[in-house]
Amino acid sequence: MKKVVKNTETDSNTDFLLDYIQGQADAKRALIIAIAGNHNILFYGPPGTGKTILAKTAANLQPAPSEQELLEINKIYSLINQEMTRRPFRSPHHSASTTAIIGGGNQLVPGEISLAHKGILFLDEMPEYNRSTIESLRQPIEEHCINISRAEYNFCFPADFQLIAAMNPCPCGYYGSSKETCHCGMRQIVSYRNKMSGPILDRFDMLLQVPNANQSVLFKNTTISTVEHETARNLIKTARERQILSRQNYNSRLRSHEIISRLTLDNSAHQILDIAANRYRMSARSYFSTIKVAQTIADLEQSDVILPAHITEALHYRNRDLLI
Repeated sequence: MKKVVKNTETDSNTDFLLDYIQGQADAKRALIIAIAGNHNILFYGPPGTGKTILAKTAANLQPAPSEQELLEINKIYSLINQEMTRRPFRSPHHSASTTAIIGGGNQLVPGEISLAHKGILFLDEMPEYNRSTIESLRQPIEEHCINISRAEYNFCFPADFQLIAAMNPCPCGYYGSSKETCHCGMRQIVSYRNKMSGPILDRFDMLLQVPNANQSVLFKNTTISTVEHETARNLIKTARERQILSRQNYNSRLRSHEIISRLTLDNSAHQILDIAANRYRMSARSYFSTIKVAQTIADLEQSDVILPAHITEALHYRNRDLLI
């Protein structure tokens, strides 16, 4: 008999809602954009700022899977004798082996990236994972599947997941903090941050700093409400429907040639992007990622054209300088 799994993290849809996160308006806005376009996002900041809660809230912002998506999800979960009724949310511990994350092994079982198919893979404290495990994500993030080759078999598991990750600025978490003293040496900090290679960082469409919230807002709103969360869910649902209707795919999944042929940038928006690309020496992947995020912002506003404000906001979510 199969075990029915409603949610790999919690069976309650009301445990993690945007309304329950006090402050962090910038981070919540970024999360809405990320879910709307299915963009990979990295939250960066000290402990206790809400990075993990934001990720768990993301699971409740995703629209329900289509019949086809639910069928694909359950084909994978049938291999571990489980049945899913919603999109998966997987959050493996950083001590998990590369095989547990990627899949394979003697019994050829799906790994966490496949169990997160059509859902979310959340890597909390991402630099704490083994470097080889982190680097092994590069191919499935690009191809949305994982090829596992062994002497006795060659198999491909689907792995079309949205990656949400969180990291501290250093091992202790308090480098650069005005509230706590960092106890890490510079060598430790450099080693910690080097776990996140350039190619891995480039695979995040969005990177955002999550600072400590102003204490004055932490207990400001005591009224229990779900208005903010429900409003966000409706915006996300509408934006995703626009993407599927006009482009037959989520914005994050568009290839460079599709971006060039299907998306329309206002001339001023194009100029702003080109200036930023030259100034920050953006890679081609970063350049097109910025356009994809800007298109999602345009979709949330039901705009057919990417405007300067959309590009400017998208550039705000590519602040890699924080990690240097």
